[in-house]
Amino acid sequence: MERHEEFMRQAIELSRQNVIKGLGGPFGAVIVKDGVVVAKSGNLVTITNDPTAHAEVATIRLACEKLNTFTLEGCVIYTSCEPCPMCLGAIYWARLDKMYYANTKKDAAEAGFDDAFIYEELDLSLENRKLESQQILHTEALEAFSMWQLNENKKKY
Repeated sequence: MERHEEFMRQAIELSRQNVIKGLGGPFGAVIVKDGVVVAKSGNLVTITNDPTAHAEVATIRLACEKLNTFTLEGCVIYTSCEPCPMCLGAIYWARLDKMYYANTKKDAAEAGFDDAFIYEELDLSLENRKLESQQILHTEALEAFSMWQLNENKKKY
């Protein structure tokens, strides 16, 4: 447990430094493999003008680059806050073995970072969501999936 707290303190310190230095939102994340920090980052949304540059996503990108892989099996992520839906999805897609978090999504909402509307939207049918969506060129798009299924040299992920 002591090592877990050490890595979580690093994530928390990244979140604090983000606020102190004006680098972005109060979030930090650290990815560890075999007891060694592979990557760490704070939230970079405002300094990169990238709404997907949350701490967890930024850290996943750095870890994948450093390890030269698109899967982070064998790694653990420590995040200063329970991830938003996007980050949680990225954590699942990266196949991290385990996640530790400090603040909750309720804590985040109270600090002005409320993701409840996204969770609510996901429960709605496409027709009832706030983001207007319309399917077009379905048949044309299916060709890429057919090509993928037939491709014997594809790299599955």
